[in-house]
Amino acid sequence: MSALVNRNPLFDGRNWPAVPPEVMAFHRRLPAYAPTLVVDAPRLADSLGVGRVLVKAETQRMGLPSFKILGASWASYRAICEHIGGEPPPWANINELAASLAQLRPMTLAAATDGNHGRAVAFMARLLGFDAHILVPDGTSEARIAAIEGESAAVTVVDGTYDDAIEQSAEMAGDRCLVVSDTSWPGYETIPANVAEGYTTIFAEVDDALAANGIAPPDLVAVPVGVGAFMAAAVTHFRSGAHRPVLVSVEPDDANCVQLSTINGEITETPGPHRSIMVGLNCGVPSPLAWPMMASGVDWCVSVNSDAAGAAMGDLADAQVVAGETGSASLAGVRALLADEEGSAALEDPASATVLIMVTEGATDPANYERFVGRPHTQVGRVLTAAR
Repeated sequence: MSALVNRNPLFDGRNWPAVPPEVMAFHRRLPAYAPTLVVDAPRLADSLGVGRVLVKAETQRMGLPSFKILGASWASYRAICEHIGGEPPPWANINELAASLAQLRPMTLAAATDGNHGRAVAFMARLLGFDAHILVPDGTSEARIAAIEGESAAVTVVDGTYDDAIEQSAEMAGDRCLVVSDTSWPGYETIPANVAEGYTTIFAEVDDALAANGIAPPDLVAVPVGVGAFMAAAVTHFRSGAHRPVLVSVEPDDANCVQLSTINGEITETPGPHRSIMVGLNCGVPSPLAWPMMASGVDWCVSVNSDAAGAAMGDLADAQVVAGETGSASLAGVRALLADEEGSAALEDPASATVLIMVTEGATDPANYERFVGRPHTQVGRVLTAAR
């Protein structure tokens, strides 16, 4: 199908409480933490007919090709705190934290994933000296499985969809296994909330970068949506202060569960199989925890097909940004929104507007990347510089 664009009829713009500063303070103690770049993309601005395009390039984060470590690390830490009944002894770095948790071993961190979240959980488990067991849906590429296994994790391929993998992961919880999921179910809400809290560090980094360079806040922010944890973080951040940009959710056209939920006025499942190339967004049911925030805080919903995502990968490569299939969704969504007769009204004055595009992953599958872009990811992004 072609792109589907709709104004969210459930939007009410209510306030949501800001995330406490200890989340970013936690991230700053992790190895190789550094804010990722906000990149000026004038050619994209010209092609979209807007005043400025800024790209938050989550293509390398602490050695991983996506932003997911921010949510997975904070949620894993909070799961451990819940397990031991409080905070561990004071620690200054990850080695001190791992040493203080030695008595918990053997301990496994488990998660279901369609790629990046599970790899991030496995990465955190390795740093802490824990085991990791990651469940992936049928059809997950060998490259993504190998990347998870590269973090010393056991990987199980589930005969079913991402949502089936979630159900199986829930059954793994026990005294020696902590489940770190980015979606919620009845009785399991705290950890997914922590995942979303962890993601807010990204938006705090954007604020800091723009303020430091005298750049005005964005008028529109496009966010890729799977189960909704990342969008929940965006709503929490942008609906807790004075500046309130237009928020746009972007999903695959065969896994647009959030978009259909806004249209139907209630959580709606998009049955699988979900075969979009945007594998990180191939989710059939919104997180019940994230849903109220998305319902009230998202202005516009867009769903795009794989061809649009593939084309956006090439456009971002031309802007010196390496964006994987999932990472390209935001740009594809903005293109569809502004080309739509109704959606073009999302910006009052496009020619002076600033659009922030959240690119959430790099080349997580290098072979796929080269197939869509026409050149290896190693030949892209060599001159990437921050917006000024």
